[in-house]
Amino acid sequence: MTLYSRLDAGFAPLAAAIETGHIPGGVLGIVDGEGRRAVRAAGAAQTVPHRRAMREDTWFDLASLTKVIFTTPRILALADTGVIDLDAPLTTLLPDLRQYDLNAWERRVTFRQCLGHQTPFPAVEPIYTYGRDPQLLRTFVLQREWRPGPPVYSDINYILMGLGLERLEGRGIRDMDPGPGFAWSADPETAAATEDCTWRHRVLCGEVHDDNCAAFEGAGHAGLFGTVGSVLDFARGLLDGTGPSGKIIELMRTPLSSRRTHGWEHPYEGWSGGDHASPATIGHTGFTGTGLWIDFQHGFAWTLLTNRIHPTRHFESGIVGLRRAVADGINTALW
Repeated sequence: MTLYSRLDAGFAPLAAAIETGHIPGGVLGIVDGEGRRAVRAAGAAQTVPHRRAMREDTWFDLASLTKVIFTTPRILALADTGVIDLDAPLTTLLPDLRQYDLNAWERRVTFRQCLGHQTPFPAVEPIYTYGRDPQLLRTFVLQREWRPGPPVYSDINYILMGLGLERLEGRGIRDMDPGPGFAWSADPETAAATEDCTWRHRVLCGEVHDDNCAAFEGAGHAGLFGTVGSVLDFARGLLDGTGPSGKIIELMRTPLSSRRTHGWEHPYEGWSGGDHASPATIGHTGFTGTGLWIDFQHGFAWTLLTNRIHPTRHFESGIVGLRRAVADGINTALW
């Protein structure tokens, strides 16, 4: 079965979602371990206030793919080189975390727990509503007495690890190298538009959508921009071993819970990678409508990049079902 046969099968539900108006546009790309790839784009990169066509080289706000493409590899690399111990607390890099209460539970949270979203931090927190000073917000996150709850997927885990990276390198995340083919912003004329933001009072295009990341002026949980080509290049580096070290890739694949590995998700009932992904698949999604899945058993990866929140997030885009349908099309085309 050729890559283009898989692309055809996966692209059909994307084309249908665009045709019915559930999403403005999208790009689907597939790559194998030898670097062969198939890519197709459809729909609009922007509809408000004017229309632009989606292209194969359109830049996307990758949202939470930042976690697995940027932050996770760097944290795992620090562990690989012995700079940090994944089972040590975040205070290894952030000694002032809850510094006024040395018995605070936040001071015992480890890097591994954050990577696997196994901490008591809340799922979401509108940090941006507490002010616009990025340094003050960093201090707020470090000193806030967080109300603990059951372990859930939480941006706070990655915001804190991002702060650790900043401390270690002595510079903000936006001053760090985002990796080949990636950036922290994009030309509005070549980027997929996201939301008509209610607090920034403009259609966002080429600037980060995530409210907290925008207020922080760079954070570990969101903010990365890339094209389908750069995402596929990253995926190929995991497939053929030319990217992170083998030990880092092994950790990315090692389960920490019934749903999560170190940074990524692995297959479970109802997950974004569909019902037919191999057990050796890992994946992750982004709020703006992005996603990346890597199948180590069959030696290929696919990425679905959409602008499903344009011009508003307050609309049922059907992105959950779309991701699964695209994945099922791609994976059943294997047989």
